[in-house]
Amino acid sequence: MVLETMPDFWRTEVFHPLSVHFPIALLLFATVAKTIACFSNRETFHYGGSLLLYLGVVGIWIAIYTGNLADGAVGRTLCDPTILKTHENWGYNCAWIFTAAMGLDLLLRYGYRYTAHFQKLLKRFSLLLMFVGTAALFYVGHLGATLTYQQAAGVYIPTNDCREFE
Repeated sequence: MVLETMPDFWRTEVFHPLSVHFPIALLLFATVAKTIACFSNRETFHYGGSLLLYLGVVGIWIAIYTGNLADGAVGRTLCDPTILKTHENWGYNCAWIFTAAMGLDLLLRYGYRYTAHFQKLLKRFSLLLMFVGTAALFYVGHLGATLTYQQAAGVYIPTNDCREFE
């Protein structure tokens, strides 16, 4: 099917790539800040890392929502839709891992005052979850790039003579 004009930019499948990059950056920087905080014991990094984590978790769930919206438009055009399903499953895994890390962080910040040893253990476990989440984030990003650059998911492909740009 050849279109004479380009489709509108504000299509449903475009919202996902617009919303996914902020949580990626926020969650990566949250992991870095929490790692620095773990080894330097500076409260500034703890608070900053927590804020980045909370914003990143909200953002990743928005990215999941927009990804589900894009699924209907993109899934029918792919040569190998199993990559899309794997991308979706790992996106959920990643979101739940970071949500669990955020839950532990909230528990440490606002929950019962635990012994210093137990607090340190919970901080380390939360950081471990963030490292696992970061690895999952890289894999989800790789799958998303595979969908975009190898299968043109949600991408408009112009005609050979580029007539629609005139």
